[in-house]
Amino acid sequence: MAGTGPMSQDWEPVVIRKRAPNSAAKRDEKTVNAARRAGADIETVRKYNAGTNKAASSSTSLNTKTLDDDTENLTHERVPTELKKAIMQARTEKKLTQSQLAQLINEKPQVIQEYESGKAIPNQQILSKLERALGAKLRGKK
Repeated sequence: MAGTGPMSQDWEPVVIRKRAPNSAAKRDEKTVNAARRAGADIETVRKYNAGTNKAASSSTSLNTKTLDDDTENLTHERVPTELKKAIMQARTEKKLTQSQLAQLINEKPQVIQEYESGKAIPNQQILSKLERALGAKLRGKK
């Protein structure tokens, strides 16, 4: 640093400030009361469905009146009694258990049990598998 003139520093002063309060701090009870004392305008707005996901998940909002007015009892179609008896008869003629029949058609034993007890909702694919495995016509006379 051999004599090139007077040295000067060109530094700007640095000012460190706190961050502006976030929205949660602005709604804080102490902050709101302080603003009231100072005479500032305070606006309170209650948002419709704020903080909930009800609007996105409720699909009945459009048809609730028609659903309420509807007096009809709607139920799923169940396996008819004739079909239950036909499945049981064909299975016993082939000397198969429910689990063996289920294994033949690649279904769970519970499916066969539900069909034979009449609790199942009829599925045409399962019925066709049963007809093929049992070699009997289970669905209507064609």
